[in-house]
Amino acid sequence: MPGWFKKTWYGLASLLSFSSFFLIIVALAVPHWLSGKILCQTGVDLVNASDPELVKFIGDIYYGLFRGCKVRQCGLGGRQSQFTIFPHLVKELNAGLHVMILLLLFLALALALVSMGFAILNIIQVPYRAVNGPGGICLWNVLAGGVVALAITSFMAAVKFHNLTERIANFQERFFQFVVVEERYEESFWICVASASAHAANLVVVAISQIPLPEIKTKMEEATVTAEDILY
Repeated sequence: MPGWFKKTWYGLASLLSFSSFFLIIVALAVPHWLSGKILCQTGVDLVNASDPELVKFIGDIYYGLFRGCKVRQCGLGGRQSQFTIFPHLVKELNAGLHVMILLLLFLALALALVSMGFAILNIIQVPYRAVNGPGGICLWNVLAGGVVALAITSFMAAVKFHNLTERIANFQERFFQFVVVEERYEESFWICVASASAHAANLVVVAISQIPLPEIKTKMEEATVTAEDILY
């Protein structure tokens, strides 16, 4: 059985792995990966709007990996509309990249559970195989954190290089053209960053668990019987 010191740190490692699992689920469920401001370029061109009047033509948009919301401002007040990524909108996006992001996050869920299982195994017993020990915990955490980081990087690439927000904003728009004037990553994106950070923290936790504690030894003083003692 492992000592209390290692049990404590392995318990913390399992908790961090579970928190990563939970954070990814939240990130998938909450449609707030990115938000932005969209300008109705068609409306601006029709009325030849000047800078002070542009605010009347700037709407809002936010979205996640499955759904989102858009508020159009084309000079006649805001019009809100909800949209879903699947099954139609994804065809207008880089479908392969979007599906890859989802698959990576689902894979990260599985890897987070595996890393948690390895940490719990090391709490219960000292594994016979080295791959099931601290090295195994580190391996699965590296894989899980790397997969989450790859999903985050892929999403950023979709936003920057594939004009993800602009494609979503102009989906099913026949008469109006929208231009993105501002983008910012929202809580779901940063939740995924926190998930990857949890796995990085696990590497530190496992490393700390391997620090040898000084052993406290009590020395028993043995009584020695001499010839003088016998005389008494």
